[in-house]
Amino acid sequence: MTNTIAASSEHRVRTDDTLTSPRASPNQEKTHMIIRPLPFFSSGSRLDADLHLPDDDGAGAPYPVVVAASGYQGLKVIHPERFARALTPLGYAVLAFDYRGFGQSEGERGRLPPQDWAEDVRAAVDRVAAVKELDADRIALVGWGLGGGVVVAEAAEDPRVHAVACLNGVADGTRSTRNMHDEESWNRLLERIDADRGRRAEYGRSEITSPWDIVRLDLDGQTDTYVGDELYKAPGFGSGVSLESADMLLRFSPERVVGRIAPRPILIIHGDQNELHRPEEAQSMFDHANEPKQLVFLEGHGHTEFMFDDHPTFKRIVDTLDKFLTNALQPQPPTAG
Repeated sequence: MTNTIAASSEHRVRTDDTLTSPRASPNQEKTHMIIRPLPFFSSGSRLDADLHLPDDDGAGAPYPVVVAASGYQGLKVIHPERFARALTPLGYAVLAFDYRGFGQSEGERGRLPPQDWAEDVRAAVDRVAAVKELDADRIALVGWGLGGGVVVAEAAEDPRVHAVACLNGVADGTRSTRNMHDEESWNRLLERIDADRGRRAEYGRSEITSPWDIVRLDLDGQTDTYVGDELYKAPGFGSGVSLESADMLLRFSPERVVGRIAPRPILIIHGDQNELHRPEEAQSMFDHANEPKQLVFLEGHGHTEFMFDDHPTFKRIVDTLDKFLTNALQPQPPTAG
C-alpha cells in the first residue's frame, strides 16, 4: 500500500468498477466516491492530502466539507480515511491529510507539537475554502484523540469553521498525559523533558524517544492491543518522537479556548471506559464549552477498539456525526441584493 497518487490523477471508487485504487482497502471498494490529491502548504511544508468527493456527477456540489484530523502518531490512511469512507457516501466531501513530518508530508521527522498541528489544520481550511466544488460556508472539523483537541484549538481562532467534533479527545495535555503514567514513569518523563530543554538550547536538537515513553499504552490493554494489531499495519506508524514534542504537549490545553467556538456548535463523543484519554477529558471539554454543545458517552467502550468500518459502535458514531453536521451545516440562503 502506497501513500502517493500523481498530482494530476483522480480515482473513482465504486461498487461497479473493475478498477480499484492502489491504496483502496476492501471497505473502500464498497463506497461511492472520487479520491483526488489535494496537497497544500503549511508553514512552508508541503503536506500530503487527498480530497474524497461523492461520486454523484457533481449533483451535490458545492459540497459541505469535513477536514478529518488524526490523533497522536496518526496517519491519513488510518482514521481520516475511515471517516472519509463513512461520510462521503452521505454527501460530504472529506479531506484526509498527513501532518507535517508524517507520511509523505514534508517537515521535520519526530516533531509533533499539537500547536503545529493546529496550524496544519488551519492551512487545510485555507485549501478547501478555495476549491470550487466545496462550500466555504459549510466547513466542519472532526478530530480524533489528540486531534480532537487540535481541531478545538484551531476552530477557536478560525470563524470559517462552522462545526467541530471532538472524538475521544484531549482537553488538557498535562492532565491527560499524567493519567497515562504511574508515578515513577511520570517523574522520569518530566526529568527527561527538563534535561532536554537545556540540551536543545545548547545544541539545537531535541532527543528522539519512543512515542510510547510519552503516551504510555501498556496501562490500557485494549488500546495497546488495537495499536499493535491494527495501527502498525500503516507504513511509518510508531516512529520516534522528540522530547520537545512532549514538552509542547504538556503545554497544550484546548479546554482553555473551547469557549470561543460558540455560537458555533461542538459535538464531543467519548468512550466512558477510555483508559488512554480518560472520560474526564470529555467532561472537562464540555464544561468549558459554551452552548450549543453536545456530549455523548459511548457506554462500555474504551479508546479505539471499535474503530473498524463495519463495527456497530463506529456506525453509531457516524450516525451521530451525520445528524450533528446536517443540523450545523445547513445551506445558507442567498443574501438579498
